[in-house]
Amino acid sequence: MDFDMLGLAPRLTAALSEQGLTQPTPIQAQAIPHVMDGRDVMGLAQTGTGKTAAYGLPMLDALLKDGGKAPARGARALVLAPTRELVNQIADSLGAFAGEGSHLRVLRVVGGVGINPQIKRLEKGAHVLVATPGRLIDLLDRKAVSLSETGYLVLDEADQMLDMGFIHALRTISKHLPEERQTLLFSATMPKLMAEIAGSYLKDPVRVQVAPPGKAVEKIDQEVHFVAKAAKGDLLVEMLEAHKDERAIVFGRTKWGMEKLAKQLDRQGFAVAAIHGAKSQGQRERALQGFREGTLKVLVATDVAARGLDIPEVRHVYNFELPNVAENYVHRIGRTARAGADGRAVAFCAPDEMGDLKDIEKAMKAAIPVASGRPWEVEEQPAKKSGGGGRGRRGGGGGGGRPQGAGGGSKPQGGAGRAGGGGKPGGGLRRGRGGAGRGAKSA
Repeated sequence: MDFDMLGLAPRLTAALSEQGLTQPTPIQAQAIPHVMDGRDVMGLAQTGTGKTAAYGLPMLDALLKDGGKAPARGARALVLAPTRELVNQIADSLGAFAGEGSHLRVLRVVGGVGINPQIKRLEKGAHVLVATPGRLIDLLDRKAVSLSETGYLVLDEADQMLDMGFIHALRTISKHLPEERQTLLFSATMPKLMAEIAGSYLKDPVRVQVAPPGKAVEKIDQEVHFVAKAAKGDLLVEMLEAHKDERAIVFGRTKWGMEKLAKQLDRQGFAVAAIHGAKSQGQRERALQGFREGTLKVLVATDVAARGLDIPEVRHVYNFELPNVAENYVHRIGRTARAGADGRAVAFCAPDEMGDLKDIEKAMKAAIPVASGRPWEVEEQPAKKSGGGGRGRRGGGGGGGRPQGAGGGSKPQGGAGRAGGGGKPGGGLRRGRGGAGRGAKSA
């Protein structure tokens, strides 16, 4: 099957062809016909499978065929997404699908930037408005936008909107929407609360599912290293250096911890930037642009970057700290192995994260192969001051050998590997294997 067979407007298929896209992905092939038939759709698919085109192409097709103008201070279609980065990515993709010279007006509104320019742009209205819930409510309160003529509602990454507490915002927004509309909900996982959302917003929806929720992308080579928290920094540096010409994302839990880690990696000479909630919108956009262009090779992030972002050629994802929400692990590692490519996901597990690891494996219904360390051997070592050449135990495994799998090329050892030493006992970030590193403390 190709896009021509789906009955999309020639303008859309021509724009897709220019981008080298001729055949739909499974989620697109299944969802697009139902959307074109006017049905409400609940789409469940792994990240990186093309969900934006699955709802965007048939929606743009309907708007093109209708030929109407954008309503002043209004929108014909509304796409809600949980993060600024995802809003920008969706808007860029929809603009590319519509093609150059299209009369369709795609606007975006997000927080973190001035609201007055957005109000000004909305005066002429939009065919498609892509928004974060918080900023949209601000605009609705100011009566800068009306949703009375909105015939299409898309909830993208709906599970993350629930995780981020947007349930009340969605209820507020829904009061401004017409009862008669087409609603499309897309998500990578299906938490229990999603049934409530589907029942509230969708009418007799078609469920389209191309992979079980929570299942990791099959082409991702996963591994876990049992390692003391204080030794994570050394292990991360070692792995990044082994693949320093390839893009990598490092995930952690807190914005302050990841900011500290990014600064430490920068001092070690890595081309690195951080994105998290404490960064301005401009800082986040510049970091993502540099990472996409390849001037930055390492992106250190909290879960703000884990959903939906399509960053090309990410070869490695490091879970420096395991997420305390199991489903977020799937979203994190989904930043690699995009569009059929291979990828590698490495998890660092400290003693206090064993429960999180068990939850992740339960959610995936699969065990993550062990690359180094043994869970019963990992014990936290107090930071010690060493005189330059001392070697400490990494992860309690003893010995001075290189951790199995530390360079990323070894196969899992079925849990029998030992995590060796190779750095100051305090676990500071350092380059090389000698003890003369800078000794900056790990985040």
